[in-house]
Amino acid sequence: MITCFIRYEIDPFKREEFATYARNWGQVIPRNGADLIGYFVPHEGSATTAYAAYNIESLAAYETYRARLAADPLGIENYQFARKERFILKEDRIFLKNVSAPHAKAVSF
Repeated sequence: MITCFIRYEIDPFKREEFATYARNWGQVIPRNGADLIGYFVPHEGSATTAYAAYNIESLAAYETYRARLAADPLGIENYQFARKERFILKEDRIFLKNVSAPHAKAVSF
């Protein structure tokens, strides 16, 4: 399992548009094969840095997943929305592997 972290530089005056974009991916990403951890917008500190993270089985699975995203109707609509509204100024992605798991003990209730 690998985790894709995406760092966005967003227009601080278009946070609501980015939030809509994130909510759309919240539907599209899971149904196309990745385990979405979440999208995160600025709350305190930087007004222009946002993040997203999701888990995927491998880089090979990522390629299949990306093809599914490109064909998903809401995915297509979301890409077009981002291009039209231009709220994403920069996007960087990195794939990392968790080497500390399991790092927490199970809690009994």
